[in-house]
Amino acid sequence: MAKEVAISKRAKISKAQQNVMLTVAGASVVLGVAISLAVRFVQQITFNSKVIAAEEESIALYSDTIKTIGVCEAPNGTIYSEDELRRCNPDDVDLGKIQGSLRANIIEGLAANKALNSVPKETSSGCVDPGTGKNYTYSALKSIYDEAEGTDRFAAASQLMKSCSALRVIPDALPASKNEEALLASLNKLFLESGWQPESISPGGTSNSDEEVALLPGLNVLGVNLSIKADAGITKATLDNIERSIREFDIRSATIEWEDGNVLSFEAQATAYYMDKVSFAESETIITAGGN
Repeated sequence: MAKEVAISKRAKISKAQQNVMLTVAGASVVLGVAISLAVRFVQQITFNSKVIAAEEESIALYSDTIKTIGVCEAPNGTIYSEDELRRCNPDDVDLGKIQGSLRANIIEGLAANKALNSVPKETSSGCVDPGTGKNYTYSALKSIYDEAEGTDRFAAASQLMKSCSALRVIPDALPASKNEEALLASLNKLFLESGWQPESISPGGTSNSDEEVALLPGLNVLGVNLSIKADAGITKATLDNIERSIREFDIRSATIEWEDGNVLSFEAQATAYYMDKVSFAESETIITAGGN
């Protein structure tokens, strides 16, 4: 009898142990799942926070770009609201309300620059003010620009400002493209104005050396061969006109020889310059939950 009681107690104890083990195992599983869900939840919160922060940074950068360029009037806060962007029309923006922006500085600064405007220019029918019969003054161009309404009229006013104000000098002095034909045409014009009819003008094939590129980021060189063989006075006048040209011609090497009949022969290798085109590049940022 005592033996049967002992066996019964052992069986009950063993069953109780099993129940405890099952309970502990079940609790461990629940705890593990809860911890995994908590970690996953924290990761999602962290990831979403990164995405929101990146979006806010992008919005702030776009707002700064719009404000700096002068596409729209400055926002009421630090960034543009949807309503402000919806109401913004670049063609109707008053320059007085975007002072300090790139657009205002170009139109009111560079376009009116007396030093740039002092560079001689040829009379173009497109730059003649019908009211005066003379070239447009800056004030006349500014009035046309300010009063332009509608996309077509604003585009025409902008083109008029670029072509007839001091802004026209900038692309002449430092073009934004490698145009060898335009370069040689400019040299040919200087030769003709000096009384010298060149037999031929050719590119010099100058390459970008470390010394040349170090002058300014984005600056490129374009070589050209100069050849003048004429009366000493004509040769000197040609060199003077090249020196006074709004476009830079950097003489790298030259050979000068006197010939019979007061003829001065001048052979040189020169370098002209042009800039890379400037454009806006959108960057892409990849955000991962791992933080890489």
